[in-house]
Amino acid sequence: MSTPADPVNDRAGADPAPDTEPTASRIGLLPRDLALIALFAALIAVLGLPGSFALFGSAVPITAQSLGVMLAGSILGAKRGMLAVLTLLVLVAAGLPLLPGGRGGIGVFVGPTGGYLIGWLLGAFVIGVLVTKVTGRTRLPGLILANVLGGIVAIYAIGIPVTAWRVDSGLLATIVSSLQFLPGDAIKVVLSALITAAVHRAYPIPAAGRRSGER
Repeated sequence: MSTPADPVNDRAGADPAPDTEPTASRIGLLPRDLALIALFAALIAVLGLPGSFALFGSAVPITAQSLGVMLAGSILGAKRGMLAVLTLLVLVAAGLPLLPGGRGGIGVFVGPTGGYLIGWLLGAFVIGVLVTKVTGRTRLPGLILANVLGGIVAIYAIGIPVTAWRVDSGLLATIVSSLQFLPGDAIKVVLSALITAAVHRAYPIPAAGRRSGER
């Protein structure tokens, strides 16, 4: 005489369900995070559309894209901000003309501006850490400080030595010539702080890997 199958035992002995968790969530990112990373990578690219110009024959052009880097770190935080910049740089390395003047390809990373491009990664990371861990996301003085340290000091710390090396000029001379960028960068710092404070007041963005309402 047959006995009815025990559904409880059947479930217990069944093979475990396949792991369908998205790969992104395993590294601490949700689909929303990926969308934000793509959005800010696109924003940085769009800010390069107006082009660039060089003052007094400088080898390093002035561009609005560093404002996008500041915003990525300030609004998205360290991980997502750095990944947004990395996404753009990978596309540039693949040959997409996403830098001012339609520049792209591996060659831009070994030219005079290559250090500044790599410095964008450090800058977004530093800003993100300071904004989320130290200064807060809505206080203007703290946001300005974070953007100065990450958006100017950190980027210059890599960009200036590489420029000095690639154009075969002295480090001190390159530092002096880089002072011409400070007024424009100061304006970007203030803009980034104002925009970041407004965004986080109107629409607080959860930390990477967390859903709305989670802390």
